[in-house]
Formats: sequence, structure tokens, C-alpha cells
Amino acid sequence: MQRILEPGQIESFAQRDIPRLRLPDRARVFSARAERLRDQSEGGAIGHAIRDYLHLMAHLADAQQAALESIDSRPPALPDDEHIAHARAFHMPLVSVASWQREAQWRQSLASICGSLTALPNLPHQVLLVTDHLCAMTAEQLEAQADNLLAVQPSEVDTATAPFILASLQVYWVALASRINIDAVHELDVPGVCPTCGTLPVASIVRADSRHQGLRYLHCALCSTEWHMVRVKCSHCQTTEGISYQSIEDGPRSIRAECCDTCHAYRKILYQEDDPAVEPIADDLASLTLDLLLSDGGYRRASPNPLLWQQP
Repeated sequence: MQRILEPGQIESFAQRDIPRLRLPDRARVFSARAERLRDQSEGGAIGHAIRDYLHLMAHLADAQQAALESIDSRPPALPDDEHIAHARAFHMPLVSVASWQREAQWRQSLASICGSLTALPNLPHQVLLVTDHLCAMTAEQLEAQADNLLAVQPSEVDTATAPFILASLQVYWVALASRINIDAVHELDVPGVCPTCGTLPVASIVRADSRHQGLRYLHCALCSTEWHMVRVKCSHCQTTEGISYQSIEDGPRSIRAECCDTCHAYRKILYQEDDPAVEPIADDLASLTLDLLLSDGGYRRASPNPLLWQQP
């Protein structure tokens, strides 16, 4: 006898075969980002206007990879079974930025990153002033700035130091996320929030490898976890109505902005089939021209890029 499935049942069966999570690759998460930032800085119009900044962020990503590797000798503590069960019971991110007790490793990573940058030849004087300021801050001051950044409280944030502090927090949370058992990370009631750390995505990416062919994943701005979301759906307000895709005329086909006419927000979406080397944070940063055009069109970013903190 033929069985007729309801739409919800069809979606449920389809989801069973979709890898819902991609945890970060600790061996190359930041080095791949550094390589992409360098490529984008030399890629003509898309990177020309902020070429020097992209080069600086490439050095920063190199320093992040080195800091992450140094953490391997003393990795952060992972959630125990009780914590995992509590997070699951209350539908909370596993190592939420709102409640997870940060260890001192992130501040050690910050010192390492600042040291790597100050050792660079021809480091801009303004950057040197920022790194000196960071090194002079007390642990309490750094923790307070970290709290403000993770809580997205722009009025309390020092925009000059923000990318460097966030870079260090990225190292710490990637060290956590890359070691977690993927089965311990459960789905949340709010699909637009990272199920690992509770941070908003910086962009989404449509993968082209054989296991994830054609699947769209949101990319966490902090821990680099990726989680599946169906395509043609606003990652900010979850509507499927009034979705459009904007791009720069004669620009790369691999990057567009997914715009929502319901909430008037957008996030960029990258397509590996058009460019296998796309990297969410690097490509989002390198396409600021698209942000300017969307702002003029009445759209707003759904969430910031951690490497370029701007006051609203």
C-alpha cells in the first residue's frame, strides 16, 4: 500500500541524512583564513581599498594558529557529563559565552598574538600603540572588555582593541569546539545561534565537497562551528518570505548577500562551487563594498565581523 507523507515528515526524513554540524579543524582553521586573507588582499577591486588591513589580519590569523597550537600543551577543560546533560535539558549552547567560565588561556593567547605582531617589520605605529595598550591592561580590564564584546554591548567596547581581544577569544573557543564530541552538541530552539557557544554567525557557506554537496551551513563568528540551515531562509528572523540575493555587478559569483525584506537584515552567503577557497570570515571582511551598497539600500548587517568591530 502506498504511504503518503505529510510535508513535516518529508523534511524530518531528509534531515536524517544531513550532517547537521561541522566542528572546526584545529590543524588549519586560522592558517586557512590567513591564506585566504592574503589572496583577497591581492585580488583586485574586492580587496584593494583595505589591502593593508587584510594583510594585517592575515598576520593576526597566523598568530592565532600559533597560539592555538601552543594551547595543545595545556588544553582548556571540556564540559563533563553533568554539564552536557544540563545543557541538553535546558536547550542551551554547550559552552555558552554567557555562562562558560573562561580560563586564563585566552589572555595568554592575547599576549602571544600581540608578541607575534610587534615582531613584524614595518608594523604600523597605530597598531603598535594598540598592542602596547593591550599588554598594559590588567586581567580585570581585559576580562571586562571580553564580557562586553561577547555580550555585544557596543557602547562599552574599545573599537581599537576589539579585533585583537576577539581574536584571542576565538583561539580559546576553537580550542574547546575542536575537541568536543560532536554528539554532545545538540540542536537549539533558536536555529540562528551557534549550538556550541551561542554566538551569532558571521556568514553562511554552501559547501561543495562530496559529503556536504549543496548544503548551507551557518559559520560561527567565534568558535568556527558550522551548523546546517536550509537554503532560502533568513538566518536572522527565520522567514522564508521576501528573500533576495544581492551581489556586486561584475564581482565574484562566490559571494552574495542574502537579504530579508521582513527584518531588513542581511548576511553574506558564500558558494564553494564557484570558489573552493572561500572562507566565511575572510571573504566577509574582504567584501566591504557590498556592505556599503546594502547599507545604502536600507539593509543592516545581522551581526558584525569579529575582525572589524564598528560602532553602530
